[in-house]
Amino acid sequence: EFRRVLFRSSSPEPFGWPPSTQLSYRLEGSYRGPIHGEAQVDWLRDGDHYQVRLEVRVPPLFTRRMLSDGRLGDDGLTPQRYDQETEVGLGATRRETVRLDQGRVQLANGQTEALPAGVQDVASQFVQMTWLFLTRPERASPGSRIEFPLALPRRVGRWTYLVQARGPLELPFGAIEAVHLVPQRDQSRPGELSVELWVAPGLLYLPVRILIRQDADNYMDLRLKSAPRIAQPLVPEV
Repeated sequence: EFRRVLFRSSSPEPFGWPPSTQLSYRLEGSYRGPIHGEAQVDWLRDGDHYQVRLEVRVPPLFTRRMLSDGRLGDDGLTPQRYDQETEVGLGATRRETVRLDQGRVQLANGQTEALPAGVQDVASQFVQMTWLFLTRPERASPGSRIEFPLALPRRVGRWTYLVQARGPLELPFGAIEAVHLVPQRDQSRPGELSVELWVAPGLLYLPVRILIRQDADNYMDLRLKSAPRIAQPLVPEV
């Protein structure tokens, strides 16, 4: 079961991975005109095994599901497999898989590349930033650069986010202080999506706004619509 939790400021404590958490977003944007929908991120953890699930729904245009599966360790998330599924209108469903193991990255088009240290995938990168800021909060200071290799379905590139000044962000359930992260403009290629995001120190640096752009006219703006839902531990029967 899940309950809604609003994490507030906390004194420094030894890092511990948060329990399974669910984030729900309101979606607005533009694609050949205004679009509206919803999105959900599920963080699932069982020991040192994790899954990050991201689903974006814009009926009746499309639904996209992304799943990162891997392990947790001293360096944060280690993705082992990434699956992406896209349903467009009444068309066929397109599925793409990236495998990251045995020192290689196998891309969705069958090509393989060497596995870079610290590589993330499209879905895992959000929680990896949560881990980074919780373990090294000084990295959330304005002017910092967050860099890591990113395995996309068809290539592996090096991604850089620039940390902007933090400030209040208006959300459907109220204002919250957030850290703004902007991707470098020259790292994406034509047709690839770029992701700009805001993470909240008072919510364990979870992403509270995600702005996904294809180009200047086509984008999706996801804003957290309610406090996160965090899994309650099971109470053993007596």
